[in-house]
Amino acid sequence: MADVTLNQVKKSYGNLNILHGIDLDIKSGEFIVFVGPSGCGKSTLLRSIAGLEEITGGELKIDGEVVNDVPPSKRGIAMVFQSYALYPHMTVYDNMAFSMKIGKESKAEIDKRVRQAAEILQLTKYLDRYPRQLSGGQRQRVAMGRAIVREPSVFLFDEPLSNLDAALRVATRIEIAKLKESMPNTTMIYVTHDQIEAMTMADRIVVMDRGRIQQVGQPLELYDRPANKFVAGFIGSPSMSFVSGALKTTGAQSWLETKGGGRLALSGNAASGRATVEAGIRPEHFMVGAGDDAIAIKVDVVEPTGSET
Repeated sequence: MADVTLNQVKKSYGNLNILHGIDLDIKSGEFIVFVGPSGCGKSTLLRSIAGLEEITGGELKIDGEVVNDVPPSKRGIAMVFQSYALYPHMTVYDNMAFSMKIGKESKAEIDKRVRQAAEILQLTKYLDRYPRQLSGGQRQRVAMGRAIVREPSVFLFDEPLSNLDAALRVATRIEIAKLKESMPNTTMIYVTHDQIEAMTMADRIVVMDRGRIQQVGQPLELYDRPANKFVAGFIGSPSMSFVSGALKTTGAQSWLETKGGGRLALSGNAASGRATVEAGIRPEHFMVGAGDDAIAIKVDVVEPTGSET
């Protein structure tokens, strides 16, 4: 078990700042997902935790120990990359056992851990096969198995599903969820640009943009109570729609008057004291109808997908 603590962690390349003072506490055994658009700094942050990138400022602790200058091999971390990086001339068994052989573990211990990992990942019947004989999802499971046998205290995933097709992504996502259940004491940190992965897998989500954390919270907390417009627009698929206009109030009633003259009733006091506001509306909250509270919109495209058309 290991907590991971980041205190004002910064990363820059010359004059280019990538991470701007990241503060984050990750609890032992937690499944944390870093999510954000491409180039937001999430992979750089993950690689900094792994020790593959040297941080240029701040303090990084794993299990209470400052590891700024500790090499990756000594941090108790295992990492699964976007590419499988399997040795094509080795069997599944040998690929999974390779790091333990380098570490001069006993044959009995190697065999025990490899077979335990293979059982968790449903790879037992593939142990004698070579990577070329496996599907993309199976290869990714082998890459995870190679990390599991090291018995890490912190498990890092860097967009491991991005090379898989849609059906395999769903299946492998389920496998990772099962993996988490089988390793409840292992802290897992997962990077993705896919917010569906983040929403369905995470205990907590860290939303990043331009090298800064925008919000940290449980999936539904981010969906229902976004901290700012970026989080509101990024979390959710389809994304939130925004309507701006003038705030009007009469007695206890408040409404948003759009540029087209439409009226959108508001509840609560969230917009009180402001002449202009911007309202965010989730797609499922739109209804077709008419009346004083209706606003006119133009539908550009209809995507028939069954219950969520």
